[in-house]
Amino acid sequence: MRLIDEVRLLRGRRDWRGRATTPRSAEPYEIRRERSEFPTAWARTRAAGAVRFGLQRGVLKSVAWTQTHPVIRGTEYLDGLQGPAVFVSNHASHLDTPLILGSVPRRFARRLAVGAAADYFFDARWRAVVTSLVFNAFPIERQGDRRLRSLATRLLGDGWSLLLFPESSRSTDGWMSGMRLGAAHLCCTHGVPAVPVALRGTFGAMPRGRNWPMPGRRTVVVRYGRPLWPREGEGARAFHERMTAAIGRLWVEEEVGWYRSLRTAPAAAVAATAGPQAAEWRRMWESTRPLPAADGRPARRIWPTSRS
Repeated sequence: MRLIDEVRLLRGRRDWRGRATTPRSAEPYEIRRERSEFPTAWARTRAAGAVRFGLQRGVLKSVAWTQTHPVIRGTEYLDGLQGPAVFVSNHASHLDTPLILGSVPRRFARRLAVGAAADYFFDARWRAVVTSLVFNAFPIERQGDRRLRSLATRLLGDGWSLLLFPESSRSTDGWMSGMRLGAAHLCCTHGVPAVPVALRGTFGAMPRGRNWPMPGRRTVVVRYGRPLWPREGEGARAFHERMTAAIGRLWVEEEVGWYRSLRTAPAAAVAATAGPQAAEWRRMWESTRPLPAADGRPARRIWPTSRS
């Protein structure tokens, strides 16, 4: 160990083995301060909304549409939808939010608030200001803070639609992970519909760790599904399963077509979003293969889906 490393350990009250020099029981008790909620109401004023809409459609959309080749499907399902709704999508890239904001009908784009991780987008004041203004974002505590969850409730009550990513974090390999119940609970509590959204190709276009899309204008697909309304007496868990299956069918529709996706069993559709049970490099290889929409023909598979 270098001398400078030893000095750093000692300054941090650690010995050369990295162990604390003072037992935890001997340290004075400190009251843990709760994280203060960053105010975002200013970002939903009329002036901020006008600036945001110009930034979203004039800057964000221009960048996303020039750096990738977006294919938008299913916006006709939103034609008759009025009032607030909860847009629920998988999450694999920082491109996801700009693609949805740039493709959703304008009447929703102007009244859409985006749930963003409080420990990532609201950890620094400058980042919180930019995120709130550009995306109309509000903080969501990934550990489940009730105080921050109540903000989503207030926004729905005020007539705002929400864009939520129930996976709570971007995918590390392009495939979906388990979704949390928060979005389904909001829909069942307020009686608002959930709009399932499936994004394909965004991980390959801008994977985790990159600050700019990959060169070559890769094809990305944004596919909207029919709005799902909570049924009378339906609990949040049952509605969550129905919503997850709808996203899974949208996911497989890109490869098997509309009719075959409807005939896909809910469990099979959800399983398809999880990807093959294989090594990480193979999962990433499979998730970044060209989409069928790139040239109108089915993409050649490297491995059959029946193999693991």
